[in-house]
Amino acid sequence: MSSTVTLGLAGVGRIGTAHAETLHGLPGVDRVVVADIDTTRAHAAAAKLGVEAVGDIESLLAADLTGLVIATATDSHPALIEAAVDRGIPVFCEKPVAADIAGTLAVLDRVRASAVPVQIGFQRRFDAGYRAARAAVASGELGWLHTLRATTLDPAPPPADYIPRSGGLFRDCGVHDFDIIRWVTGREVTEVYARGANRGDEFITAAGDIDTAAAVLTVDDGTLATVNLGRYNGAGYDVRLEVLGSRGNAIVGLDDRAPLHSVEPDHPASPYPAYPGFMERFRRAYTEELTTFVAVATGTTPSPCTVADALEAFYIAEACELSRAERRPVTLTEVRR
Repeated sequence: MSSTVTLGLAGVGRIGTAHAETLHGLPGVDRVVVADIDTTRAHAAAAKLGVEAVGDIESLLAADLTGLVIATATDSHPALIEAAVDRGIPVFCEKPVAADIAGTLAVLDRVRASAVPVQIGFQRRFDAGYRAARAAVASGELGWLHTLRATTLDPAPPPADYIPRSGGLFRDCGVHDFDIIRWVTGREVTEVYARGANRGDEFITAAGDIDTAAAVLTVDDGTLATVNLGRYNGAGYDVRLEVLGSRGNAIVGLDDRAPLHSVEPDHPASPYPAYPGFMERFRRAYTEELTTFVAVATGTTPSPCTVADALEAFYIAEACELSRAERRPVTLTEVRR
């Protein structure tokens, strides 16, 4: 591998462009090279950000890369991960690894047969609040846990053409909560019971998806976790985790920009605006995540979020989808392969 740190980025949509900008500003990164299925968009993004662009993905993979960041559509993730791993290029890939369990398992098998590290993009693991909650659990200062409450509420749904290829609310959105519950507690989910509803636009219903969901997860030590998901939270972007124990609690996301409006008398409203979306809420976390990937790609640290981790979160999402469809509790053993 060259001593020059050259990072490739596949996909210059919203999150890909943000990643390219972040990578370009990281200490120790000498070159950033981008590619996209839309070559015009790739060159426009490169010119705007001051990075390089190449004509296609094959050219990107041939660019003597130290590491590859994948921010393309989900259906392209498996082939891109495998192509990079086969060339010995460390990979950072936005979730999900693949569109289904079978595809994720196939990628996992290929990665396990290689020594090339792969990091999956669950940025909440790099957020200061979630890290503090995990540390509080690990230290024992909260006592034994009895309840977790996870919330992810978008202020508005994504574009209509995104919904049919998103994988559904549990796989697309809830999977972040499922991953962070595993990561903060250090334990596994054994059973779920999930329900969903449609309260908004018809295009979500037409795609067979839901815009509102609630799930109860049972953790292997008996702790109960609730997960609430929604696409129409007009107050703003609301992402929180409440970790409640026998001796104390840790609340993530309870800051001056949380879109919570108390109606208690004499309780002052926050003067700060709510976060408009995930990029603003997790901007620092995304930077920490990609900084860590540079360390992974240069061989100074192992992957902090592996394909196997992503598979476990995907299993929970799959169990929730089955539970919603069949209106019954589902154990993780029913979907695990």
